[in-house]
Amino acid sequence: MSDNTARDRFRAAYENRYTWDSNFPGYSTKLELKQGDEVYTADIKVNSDLSVEVTGIEDEKVSESVYNHMRDVVTHRKRNTFENAHGKSTFTLGEEDASGAVEILVKGDSMGSNYKIRGTEISQVSRVMGPMAFVINTNESLDTGEGYISTGYNAIFRDSKTDNLKAKREFNESYEKLGNYYVPKHQVIESIDPDNDKIITEFTFSQTKLLEPATVR
Repeated sequence: MSDNTARDRFRAAYENRYTWDSNFPGYSTKLELKQGDEVYTADIKVNSDLSVEVTGIEDEKVSESVYNHMRDVVTHRKRNTFENAHGKSTFTLGEEDASGAVEILVKGDSMGSNYKIRGTEISQVSRVMGPMAFVINTNESLDTGEGYISTGYNAIFRDSKTDNLKAKREFNESYEKLGNYYVPKHQVIESIDPDNDKIITEFTFSQTKLLEPATVR
């Protein structure tokens, strides 16, 4: 049987994530991207419908990588109801770890997800997607007063059959508030492969402005 306490606790943490509301006007920003010795600049627009535009990078592969990164940013800020996202799943409480985080075990999730919550924050997401298994651990977060944003976290990718390490990424992020909305200001991603080679990618956003809401005639 589903444990209502597990469901209620997970729901409270899920609904405590910071998301943009339906009045979000979108924003424009200038990006400086550094990776190793390479530096790129781009103009980025996140529209009110959460579509993304990236211009100014001639290298198609880099431009596509920036676009995908910004789509990930948008995905984490997109609002979705608990019922819509998790209404068909059942939840049970698992073990509590040394940090006080409690396992939330899920049945009926198409991506084989399990979670840990600490207080009213999701501190770990664990998923298996075909040959790849990954775990995301949140270590630091920003309390916006309207929900939390993960600002320090890591992602560990393993072969789902052999458990061999495929890659690890460390994320450190900061945000700024424009009007009523928090948007990214600075993001550093440290990628570590199984041979322990590191690549550091740095996203610095500047001249960020909310878009003017479209006038209704």
